[in-house]
Formats: sequence, structure tokens, C-alpha cells
Amino acid sequence: MARCFVTRRLPGTALERLSSCHEVDVWPERLPPTYEELVARAAPVEGLLTLLTEKVDAALIGNCPHLRAIANYAVGYDNVDLAAASARGIPVGNTPDVLTDATADLTLALLLAAARKLPEAVAAVREGDWLTWEPAQYLGAEVHGATLGIIGYGRIGRAVARRASGFEMTILHTRGGSGSDSVDGLEALLERSDFVSLHCPLTTETYHLIDDDALARMKKSAILINTARGPILDHDALRRALVAGQIAGAALDVTDPEPLPADDPLLEAPNLIVVPHIGSATRAARERMADLAVDNLLAGLDGRAMPHQVNAAR
Repeated sequence: MARCFVTRRLPGTALERLSSCHEVDVWPERLPPTYEELVARAAPVEGLLTLLTEKVDAALIGNCPHLRAIANYAVGYDNVDLAAASARGIPVGNTPDVLTDATADLTLALLLAAARKLPEAVAAVREGDWLTWEPAQYLGAEVHGATLGIIGYGRIGRAVARRASGFEMTILHTRGGSGSDSVDGLEALLERSDFVSLHCPLTTETYHLIDDDALARMKKSAILINTARGPILDHDALRRALVAGQIAGAALDVTDPEPLPADDPLLEAPNLIVVPHIGSATRAARERMADLAVDNLLAGLDGRAMPHQVNAAR
């Protein structure tokens, strides 16, 4: 029986399966452990189940002499130092595929909400500003037949494209596919798109991929959606673009930092929707993520390859 630390209570029954085989310590708070608390709780364990909110760096891994397996409750794993884990022979697993549809659904929801000015319209009703049917109030952008540029044409990007096809949107992407919907370079995609949706992973190459120059290439009528990772977008540049009317709007499920402070200047920008990283927030998706994370941890602790292993460690 191995000792395991889980950095948050998870939905569903997956942790019960883990507890039936191993000794499990679950962080009980709503907020994640601080880095110092994480280091202390993880030090004696053999198995570690983390969220994106936890920084599993080389120093932490080095402080865990018994650590044999890391399971990340997310598709992304940029919070884990893969090189440090691999050097120790520690397998690292993630939870792919199960949140694809949930995140694609939210992407379309944010696109539609921003295009049709739903937050403003809802607020008007609650504030008593619904005076009558007015021909020039809350005029939004047409979604049907518009052009959607998808940056990052992996599982989620393709799922978004399938949904957008129901609106007869023209789909553009730069990589990961071929055909008439593939465009030559990011600049061309930005210049041609009515909506731009981010679905690429966070890497050194994609950090602040959408900056002042990128936003300047977009149409003044364009709307930006980010359900990928916050740092892909330069938030200061976005604020400047929204205040100047350089683009028509933005809808974000992810920010940099997370959570975004209540006094962050970005929140004062016009035509902005921000939701608290709920891309995978359906019961089915979050419970299945927990199942996959526990499957990964059980396999790693048993000396088997994880079902969804992201490094070459054995």
C-alpha cells in the first residue's frame, strides 16, 4: 500500500477506488495548497495527484524521495516539470479526450454570448432598463455564415469546428489539417476571421502569441475567444485593444493569472466576458477526468505504463 496525496477533492467515486488500494491524503480546502504546503504534504508520498493550480517543479520532485507516479487532473501538463520527473524515472499522466466536448460546447457558448451581447441584455432586464422593443439596442454580430479562425487544430479545435459547421461558418486554421480551410500563416488567419478561437497548448512558442501586433491584424468587428491557456494571450495588449475599439470584443475562460484579481484593469475593459475556467465543468467530464487520473496513478504505482502517460519514464 502506497501513500498518496491528492491536492483537491474530486467529483465522482474515483478517489474511493484509490483509497481501496492505497493510503490517501486529500487536501480538504476549497483553495489549493500553497507551494510550501504542497511541498510538505507531498514529501513522504509515493503517488501524487495534482491539478493545474499546483506547480510540480524540479525542487518539489527533488523533495519527494519516494515519489513514483504523478497524475495530473487536466489535459495540459505545463505545471509539471517533465524533464525532472523523467530524470527520476517518474511517469506523468494526464486526462485527454474526456473534456473535449465540454470545452468545445463552452467555446461556442462564449462565442454566441459575446456576438449577441447576452451579458449586457441580461443586465438590462435585471436593472429595469428593458423599456420596450427597440430596433437599435443590443445589436450584435451575425454568427451564421461568419468566418471562424481556429488557432490550435487538435481535438478541441476540431470539435469546435464541427459545432461551427452547424452555423455554416467558414472555418480557417493554420496547422493540424489540410484542405481549403487551412491558411498560410497566423497573420492571414487573423486578418480574415470574424471570430478567433484559441486552442493551442501553452509552450515557449505560444506564450503571448496574441499580442499587440496580432490584435492589430484582426478586424475591428472581430471577437476573440480563449478557452486554452491564459498566458497565450497578452492581457495588457487585449485591454488596450478593447479600450481603443481595435477589436469588437473578447470572451475568456482562462486568464493570466488565475484567478484574475477583482481589481485587475482588464476587467474594466468594454465588451469583455470572463468566466472562471469552466471549460470542462460538466458532471460527466469532471468525473471521467477523475477516473482517468486515478487510472494513471494506480498504473504508475503498480509499475505499469500509465494509460495516458505524457513522458517516456518507466
